[in-house]
Amino acid sequence: MTADDVREAAAALADRALELPELARARTVAAYVSVGSEPGTLTLLDALRERGVRVLLPALLPDNDLDWGAYTGEGSVARVQHGGKMALFEPSGERLGPDAVTGADVVLLPGLAVDGRGMRLGRGGGSYDRVLARLERAGARPALVVLLYDSEVVAHVPEEEHDRLVHAVVTPSGVRRFRSGA
Repeated sequence: MTADDVREAAAALADRALELPELARARTVAAYVSVGSEPGTLTLLDALRERGVRVLLPALLPDNDLDWGAYTGEGSVARVQHGGKMALFEPSGERLGPDAVTGADVVLLPGLAVDGRGMRLGRGGGSYDRVLARLERAGARPALVVLLYDSEVVAHVPEEEHDRLVHAVVTPSGVRRFRSGA
């Protein structure tokens, strides 16, 4: 994809996501800043903030769990290199603790693919598996939405016992809901 394609896809992704009723009524959204070839999220994060939504961003901990901090604009993130792993854009302010995500109305998840059941394939580090398990233990029931390119919605992804279904996928061309959804 060209730089223009990436920008257009990010704008379209934000437009589609903002049409979700779950995001329209959300007071707190746990999200992430895209990296590498992931669909761009900054446009969406800024639009949520303009609506008055509290946006939480993850910070990777040494054990691959996630801490959280508030996103208050592009200047509130810092590029952090994690050893041999990829560099991530993380909140530069106060850390709120791993349990902060349990107060989110919507959790926007990264991924490599999602299938027709709503099974999400992550990058293999287990960070979001821990987040989803934490939500389940806390009895929290946020909408779980994965953000992907259209080509990343596939027929089938592998599944492990700890994997959880998502409620919807948002791509630049639209939204697909899954029967597992709320």
